[in-house]
Amino acid sequence: MAKSKLFRSTMVVSSMTMISRILGLVRDMVLMSVFGAGGLMDAFLVAFKIPNFLRRLFAEGAFSQAFVPVLSEYKERFTLQEVQILVSRTSGALLLILSMLTVVVMIAAPWVITLFAPGFLDDDEKFTIASDLLRLTFPYLLFISMTAFAGSILQSYGRFAAPAIAPVLLNLCMIAAALFFAPMFATPIMALGYAVAIAGLLQFFIQLPQLYQQKLLVAPKMDRHHEGVRRILKLMLPAIFGVSVTQINLLLNTVLASLMITGSVSWLYAAERLTELPLGLIGVAIGTVILPSLSISEAKKDDVSFRKTIDWAARLIIVVGMPAAIALFVLADVLMQTLFMRGEFVFNDANMSGFALRCMSGGILGFMLIKIFAPAFFARQDTKTPVKIGIITVIANMVFSLIFVTIFYYVKLPLHGGLALATSAASFVNAGLLYYLLHKRNLFRFGGHWKKLFAQFFGASLAMVAALYLMLHYFPTHASQWHRVFALMIICTGGAVAYGAVLLASGFRPRQLKHG
Repeated sequence: MAKSKLFRSTMVVSSMTMISRILGLVRDMVLMSVFGAGGLMDAFLVAFKIPNFLRRLFAEGAFSQAFVPVLSEYKERFTLQEVQILVSRTSGALLLILSMLTVVVMIAAPWVITLFAPGFLDDDEKFTIASDLLRLTFPYLLFISMTAFAGSILQSYGRFAAPAIAPVLLNLCMIAAALFFAPMFATPIMALGYAVAIAGLLQFFIQLPQLYQQKLLVAPKMDRHHEGVRRILKLMLPAIFGVSVTQINLLLNTVLASLMITGSVSWLYAAERLTELPLGLIGVAIGTVILPSLSISEAKKDDVSFRKTIDWAARLIIVVGMPAAIALFVLADVLMQTLFMRGEFVFNDANMSGFALRCMSGGILGFMLIKIFAPAFFARQDTKTPVKIGIITVIANMVFSLIFVTIFYYVKLPLHGGLALATSAASFVNAGLLYYLLHKRNLFRFGGHWKKLFAQFFGASLAMVAALYLMLHYFPTHASQWHRVFALMIICTGGAVAYGAVLLASGFRPRQLKHG
């Protein structure tokens, strides 16, 4: 990918992702309003989180990180026909593996729920509904993995819009199910299970026209001995763990939260969704864009371009990640009360979710940095290093969870907040170790120019905090929801203006965000 296109491609992915995330926020507002934060919602969230977690492991996580570097190398070295064969054989292997996994999980749904939500065993109704929902939602993994496969191909050819906008269909399907189809079911929340499966299929279908235009819409075939497929599988197995440590930690939180009071799973989910807004808009977008570029730089052995790409991505990450993390901490309660507090989602749910968000917000910058540091290793087809770091991170998360939950228990704070805080701490362990090895191997380091940049970002963030706290005194807590939404928009705009004004006054210029 040409360097001049990197920023433009990032903006395309970011804008498409912004549409999807805003609609996703609307989706969650609708779900919480219709179903609340009780046992049935907890059951759905666990049943949905399992295939969604595996999607991020197999599809958007490990598979993409293993497939894109190999595909980029084939593009550089071989003919279109060889690339078509690689695509055909890879899709065949992916379909076989995922189909077998889907059948097994649908048959063994009660045992899977027992593994991922042991706390549900004390509630027969919740356990049964979660098992039934899992049978409906799990085929989503098969469909969305093929969607991610198609998206990885298109992204390697600089086509980012369709893969980025595809999640909109999931949000639309779930909103329609909650508002219109749920009342038709004896157990209304079952409508969401059907919506998830249908959305996965639709997301795959909208990728096909552009695949056809690239002459890469080819029939899947099995060939275990194909050199490219064997390399992808070899890279993918360790990458399953290395690239998805954050998701593993969040899933561990769900397991532990299922053992806590009813609503804990939903409170953590609401907080997680808001942290994913800045993470998706910038972190995921940049990580998606730089992987093909880093892979091409590595294929050409262009170390200078490799380092410049990571440096450029880090500037974008920190200029957005630092203020986003601070703003979510300051506005946590107000955000939850404004966006979710209506219908079955009551004031206590909003406060509990806000507490989880404050504990989780600190990790946003760490989560974002992982999104650009990990691809640097995968672009070099080094999957072992992120795996080793991932193992350390998961252990650290479990240790942090034990420490923080114990502390929260004795000081009488909500225990689910300890899980959220542990995830934040583990994200910095992950990002810090990745950076240490990048620095040690001379692949990337924060050079001298970063001292001034950090000072500028920190000073602007302090100005933003002052502006936010000043305006929060005038927030209309007891007004109507739309009045609160309007007030929240004004507060966020004021904070952004303060941040931008001080950043510019300190000498920072937008051209510093350009690649190279």
